[in-house]
Amino acid sequence: MKNKQIELRDFDLAELLDTEEKMIDYLNAELADGDPHYIKVALKAIARARNMSEVVKKSGIPRTTFYRALSSDSNTGYFTIQKILNALDLHLKVVSNSDVGN
Repeated sequence: MKNKQIELRDFDLAELLDTEEKMIDYLNAELADGDPHYIKVALKAIARARNMSEVVKKSGIPRTTFYRALSSDSNTGYFTIQKILNALDLHLKVVSNSDVGN
């Protein structure tokens, strides 16, 4: 019996984020989970889905700082996250825990 080889391609999360609704749902899920690492992963994927170069430019953050802010080992502050959200035309909204899921 011959071994068959299959070719795998790299998974690109940004390819799945092809609508604004999917982007928002994904980011909201990560925000609800609360893990800063995965929140940054979500922001980076959304930025890639929306054309990373344009998002970086719109944010006003130097390119290297932007990429570093979304890296797994960064301790990114609120001000930087807010600039990235603004560049993505998104904002955070606070709701009561009792209202989550409604």
